[in-house]
Amino acid sequence: MHVITKKRLLEFTFRHQDCASALTSWYRIVKRTDFSTFVELRQTFPSADQVGRLTVFNIGGNKARIIAAIHYNRRRIYIRHVLTHAEYDRGDWRE
Repeated sequence: MHVITKKRLLEFTFRHQDCASALTSWYRIVKRTDFSTFVELRQTFPSADQVGRLTVFNIGGNKARIIAAIHYNRRRIYIRHVLTHAEYDRGDWRE
């Protein structure tokens, strides 16, 4: 899959060093895997959830969340937000 944009991961990692290894691991797995459906994605990331048209990944034992729009037919993941668990719970990202 092609990840757009890695910059959001790097910015989050700069602020939250404790999530760096988990985000790097997620990125490496996603880059080398082509998911055709959400069902296939869940085989690799069982904690991923669909929230409307977006997919939410729990990262680092729920320390962080990646919110992404996935276009399976184009093999692209558009990262919309990378948030801490507390930021995610506030729900501002839904707007």
